[in-house]
Amino acid sequence: MNVLTIDLDNTLIYSYKHDIGPDKINVEIYQGREISFITPATKAFLEQLKSQVLMVPTTTRTIEQYERIDLGVGPFKYALVCNGGILLEDGQINELWLAESQRLISESLEAMKQGMRMLEEEELRYFEIRFINELFVFTKCHEPQLVIQKLQAALDTTKVDVFDNGDKVYIVPKGLNKGAAVKRFKEFVGADKILAAGDSEFDVSMLQAADIALAPKGFNDKYKVANGITEMPGEKPFADELLEELINYIAE
Repeated sequence: MNVLTIDLDNTLIYSYKHDIGPDKINVEIYQGREISFITPATKAFLEQLKSQVLMVPTTTRTIEQYERIDLGVGPFKYALVCNGGILLEDGQINELWLAESQRLISESLEAMKQGMRMLEEEELRYFEIRFINELFVFTKCHEPQLVIQKLQAALDTTKVDVFDNGDKVYIVPKGLNKGAAVKRFKEFVGADKILAAGDSEFDVSMLQAADIALAPKGFNDKYKVANGITEMPGEKPFADELLEELINYIAE
């Protein structure tokens, strides 16, 4: 069995801020606004690929954020949300998976709480502090790199990682990453091979854990990844390129 663990935002779907051409399909509505889209080619490739591999959306999104997405190709049997901390099976939380996630991050809890206390006092923060399912910390800040430097200097970075993604700031337990989730899921379903695709720092561990890993052009240099991750040419939207590449790989 081949399993495809695939990131969502900027890998498979694109926000209204990204130009993917005029002929696009809405896949997410939030507060009455159309906010995320895919290309017609992406939808066609997904319909073909979904019957050939076990496709598992793998995202840092919360359950609520994930459930807003409708790719128009039917439901997925499994999804890894909250950076892999929660496994949805037929739309329901797998409680055994969650319990194991909580066990894996137990030694990181104090560092996360210390980070939240620091963020409470942070003048550059302009958004509420969220402790997502008590798995990781999220907020938004002006000058996020400066905030991250402060957090990294004060927190035990053997216990937590600190990331930014635009103005978003995350404090994530070392044991809670997409790579660890992929390894757990491979064992969970007895997969032969893991195929993976992603575009951000959150996806590095997942791509490194996969047998076949696809990323956008420039990814390896940007995140200082030595080798093993195949970059797409960057001539079309990343989603279209990676899905076509995977279909060709499976057909070989």
